[in-house]
Amino acid sequence: MRRKLIPQLSVFHSFGRSDVAMELAAMSRGLDGTPEILELAYKDLVGLKREDTGRFGMTAEQVLRCAVLKQFRNLSYEELAFHLEDSQAFRAFGRLRVNQCPGASTLQENISALRASTWEAINAMITKRAESEGLEKGRKVRLDSTAVESDIHHPTDSRLLGDGIWLITRLLIEGRSLRPVPEYRFSDHRRAAKKKVLAILNARGEKVRRQHYQDLLGIAARVVGYALEAIDILGCYGSQEVEQLLHARVLGEKLERALGIFRRVIDQTQRRVIRGQKVPASEKVVSFFECHTDIIEKGGRDTYYGHKVFLMGGASGLIVGCKVVRGNPSDSGIFMEMIRSHKTLYGRVPRQVAADGGFASQDNLRNAKLEGVKDVMFSKRRGLSVLDMVKSNWVYKRLFNFRAGIEANISRLKRAFGLSRCDWNGWEGFLQYVWSAVVSYNLSVLSRKRMEIT
Repeated sequence: MRRKLIPQLSVFHSFGRSDVAMELAAMSRGLDGTPEILELAYKDLVGLKREDTGRFGMTAEQVLRCAVLKQFRNLSYEELAFHLEDSQAFRAFGRLRVNQCPGASTLQENISALRASTWEAINAMITKRAESEGLEKGRKVRLDSTAVESDIHHPTDSRLLGDGIWLITRLLIEGRSLRPVPEYRFSDHRRAAKKKVLAILNARGEKVRRQHYQDLLGIAARVVGYALEAIDILGCYGSQEVEQLLHARVLGEKLERALGIFRRVIDQTQRRVIRGQKVPASEKVVSFFECHTDIIEKGGRDTYYGHKVFLMGGASGLIVGCKVVRGNPSDSGIFMEMIRSHKTLYGRVPRQVAADGGFASQDNLRNAKLEGVKDVMFSKRRGLSVLDMVKSNWVYKRLFNFRAGIEANISRLKRAFGLSRCDWNGWEGFLQYVWSAVVSYNLSVLSRKRMEIT
């Protein structure tokens, strides 16, 4: 049985006097002031199941508050479970019942059920409440982009080949647990592959390194042959036990998926290492497990493996707009999308916009002016006149200095709220992680603003 909230709070729910506890208390009052967000969380948690049967689980309010706590303190699920049991302030914020101590697996199951679209809607409600309180009007905004990394190791060709050999071999070994045992043949080359990966890493000369790569590709070719034979046999697998039959079908599908990625890794290795060709970033494989990961180059200096995130911040420090994109699009191509999303949220475009130089273009300036933006400041002019962007040099300088504040917002998001690296699985998990971090950050910003007023 799932509930939205516990109607009667415990007398033991009290916060301490530390700075963190006082901030949590202010965040808690902010969540209480927006009760409609519980309906969104409740729908994700209940889904199509009946809510009047079964045991009492975590309420929608508890799940939402625990998710905010996780991002607020940048905790793992194990750490969150410990603090919820150990900390009075955490238990009070999480609205946990007496002797209720959810474990890490329970927290993960419930928090991961909150969809990215739900987090986005929650953020919109929080932003609108901030507007009604006069804390953030959305009239002056600043815009920048950053890269958030996926939870993968650095993707070298040798390590990807080793990962593919390990993954396919593990699936082949798992298939031997079926009864009756499928009659495909294979050998375990994982140890030999690991030695070749280390040899490539420590190779001193290009000739030696290339020879090790050819040996590793030879092992990979044999593993591909094993996988092809196993897929055919598993596809025709017969058993009187339905469970064994389904297990064989699932294994066959996993092998097909892994083999498709593995062949791409072999192809890109042959092209890059053996033939000396360049492989476009759009064709490269960087992970067997986080296949959605993009290759992002920022400023021609650093390379990241994850996704590009665009953030729009207000004068209060609140993040009023966020967009996660696939691929590595130019900043200038996303500028008007951010302006229009702001218009959808507030019902009007901002009066002034300060953006990084990467967003600068004649089309963006013209379109923003047509939408009704009075002043558009790009930190790099890129051939644009100051008076075409804003009404005076003084305004340009003020907006130039104002834009720098988004760098501090992004820095705090990455350092304190874990936005530097996403450790949730899949594309949907990536979106959930980013939006949950933004919501937790905004709740923290608003709580500090309210504490300053009082």
